[in-house]
Amino acid sequence: MQEAIQPKYGAFSAHCSCGNVIKTRSTMMKEIHLDVCSECHPFYTGKQKNSDVGGRIDRFKKRFSGMRSSKEA
Repeated sequence: MQEAIQPKYGAFSAHCSCGNVIKTRSTMMKEIHLDVCSECHPFYTGKQKNSDVGGRIDRFKKRFSGMRSSKEA
């Protein structure tokens, strides 16, 4: 590697609003503040709402279950 053209690579920390601090290394080398992280995001914590509210998926399957694609015919 040519030292003169490579960016500096140093400590980096990201602070989440839940209080979690993620420390890693980056070329940015400054602190940033996040709204959500993997510790508090509903997708990762298992608190995410189910998207099948009101049976939307069942209604879709019922409506299009009789249709056949052109390859099957």
